[in-house]
Amino acid sequence: MTDRMEISATEAGLVRVFAIDLPDDRIDDLGTPDAPDVDAIRQALGATALSPQHVDLLRLADLGEMGLDGYLVDGLGVAEPDIASDRTRLRGLRGHALVLPSAALMDTAQTLTPRGPLRWVGTYAEPRATTDFTPLRSQAAQDTADAQAPRKPPPSDAAMSGRVATIVLLVLFALVAVMVWIAG
Repeated sequence: MTDRMEISATEAGLVRVFAIDLPDDRIDDLGTPDAPDVDAIRQALGATALSPQHVDLLRLADLGEMGLDGYLVDGLGVAEPDIASDRTRLRGLRGHALVLPSAALMDTAQTLTPRGPLRWVGTYAEPRATTDFTPLRSQAAQDTADAQAPRKPPPSDAAMSGRVATIVLLVLFALVAVMVWIAG
């Protein structure tokens, strides 16, 4: 069975989990947890780009009581409710697993077509941060906001002198114009 996964170049905040259906003595085909063979994993995923820094090849027995579900929630920040429906299935996996966060796909649009020994288990979302735009009400926040508000500086003495000189010149021009008109 082949699952086809379309990955966009802007994907973020997802974690894909794959079971590895290999006996312990053949796991070296994909590397070791300390040194995953990224090229072999990339080929098994059908991926075009894969970041070695973000590929997690896990020996599930090493997770102990925390289990794969705990690793996803506590270690990678996957939302607890997202894991809840698959907790039993995640706990039931044996051997090794591949955990692939969005960052492992290197912001590259690609199509994953995982094949043996990889078997897709699930895709889980990291919780998204919510932004609250409610204005702060404390006096300290108001004082800081008022202090940071852009203010127009008062005009300098030179600017005021320039304005006065301009007005005087306009008045003199008007006076000369009136005298020329009367004389003419």
